[in-house]
Amino acid sequence: MEGELYRRLSSGETGEPRLQPQGSEEAKVFVSAFLKRSMPRKKDEAIQDFLTRKAVVLEHYSKKKTKPKRKKTKGFTAKQRREMRLFEIEPEQRRYAIFLPLHELWKQYIRDLCHGLKPDAQPHMVQSKLLKADLHGAIVTVTKSKCPSYVGITGIILQEFKHVFKIITKEDKLKVVPKLNNVFSLEIDGFISYIYGSKFQLRASERSAKKFKLKGSIDL
Repeated sequence: MEGELYRRLSSGETGEPRLQPQGSEEAKVFVSAFLKRSMPRKKDEAIQDFLTRKAVVLEHYSKKKTKPKRKKTKGFTAKQRREMRLFEIEPEQRRYAIFLPLHELWKQYIRDLCHGLKPDAQPHMVQSKLLKADLHGAIVTVTKSKCPSYVGITGIILQEFKHVFKIITKEDKLKVVPKLNNVFSLEIDGFISYIYGSKFQLRASERSAKKFKLKGSIDL
């Protein structure tokens, strides 16, 4: 086997004069070096074992392709949003009747969320669902406040921010009511829920993962 693998090439087999025949020892050194480069993970004993076989299958290690990182699209800054007036409601749109269909959609959304709001539903279950629900379209009333002028304000929530509610009243007035130091109530299908604004200073998207304590007294 070795004689066949390392046989010296004759002058007729070389073909071109540039190909010089090598000796047996030189050929062995060349083949061993070539196999080490081709199979870097194999030990010398394993490579020698390969040489005693009729065929040698060279291993191929493909380089892992690194996926290009996706560039995150940058949104508008708070200053840019204010300058563009993205969240401002036009004066001609500030009418209570326009948003009544939104309130009907919100009620259906809460019924689906609470599995129908049946009379035998547990109040604490409904309360926990409402605290994490989207309140856009809900009708709320300020029941307690450290500022007496806020007490009694009732309307549909049009926008919820981290610290304030924007509410449209039946008189078509847009009120900006802070959450801090205010208690809000909302009613749906006979269930009344109270929201303590001081413990509710979160964005709507953040409340779904927030754990609220249902027991214990909460001061304004």
